[in-house]
Amino acid sequence: MKFIDLHCDTILGCHRGGYGLAENGGHIDVRKLKAGHALAQFFAIFISPGPDGGLNPKSYEFFNDVYEKTYLPEIEKNPELAHAYCYDDIIKNEAEGKISSILTIEDSVPLEGRIERVDEFYKKGVRLMTLTWNYENSLGFPSSMDPELAKKGLKDFGVEAVIRMQELGIIVDVSHLNEGGFWDVVKYAKKPFVASHSCARALCNHQRDLWDDQLRALAKNGGMVGLNFLSAFLTENSNETTIARCMEHIVHIANVAGVDSVGFGSDFDGIGDCKLEFGDYAGMPMLADALGKHFSAAEVDKICYGNALRVIRESMK
Repeated sequence: MKFIDLHCDTILGCHRGGYGLAENGGHIDVRKLKAGHALAQFFAIFISPGPDGGLNPKSYEFFNDVYEKTYLPEIEKNPELAHAYCYDDIIKNEAEGKISSILTIEDSVPLEGRIERVDEFYKKGVRLMTLTWNYENSLGFPSSMDPELAKKGLKDFGVEAVIRMQELGIIVDVSHLNEGGFWDVVKYAKKPFVASHSCARALCNHQRDLWDDQLRALAKNGGMVGLNFLSAFLTENSNETTIARCMEHIVHIANVAGVDSVGFGSDFDGIGDCKLEFGDYAGMPMLADALGKHFSAAEVDKICYGNALRVIRESMK
């Protein structure tokens, strides 16, 4: 049993809270990763909003501050973790008994319309970029219940950035992106892309979730959805995440788009006071056990880590 989780906000918590990855009171630390049989964890540097609650006016500086003062030191301080930049790194780290750490950016606002920064972030180890968060940026627009805002496509720079990300080997992430932007990614993507932390909109009408036609398009491209554990994305007007409800979303996605199209994107340490039946990362094996009631052993392996490994092999370098 092993897991790859496509999204967590633990690094920002460490940065702001002054605690470390070795042991803390959040959803993810090294002890919990080991107890939960983690193969690889995607650690996001989430670009938090600025003082007025809108776009961070110093987003580029913010990324570098978190990267230099928290992300790099924390990986170095914990020998159980090791950087991973491609599929081969994950396999090598596993052979050495290490959990792979993959760096991501949530909200590509630090690009600020400068394509050379895609290359810069790649050189710093970034291997997945969530194109937007909850605000318009230089690439495009966030998810919205407003039909006019929802249909807006990527900006010209957004198209350029998506193409460059895929050329380099950075996974394109459409979680938080609006529908028009999603369909532009479908149009321009030459490699699999992901919705790193989203759920099925047919089961929960939240703007952050994906319609069935989006799930099918994602799967046709070879991509996948990482199931988000936030209760509001799973069940409307709920603050409790149950294993049974997680299974309903996973089964639905698998039925609509195929079992190769779904995995985990927990959003651990970014889901507030949501009550999780399985607690934290150490409880991930409970989800694998529940999957076994709906899927074969080989399919459970795909959902827990195999689908993510395939996308990594095909899209990350």
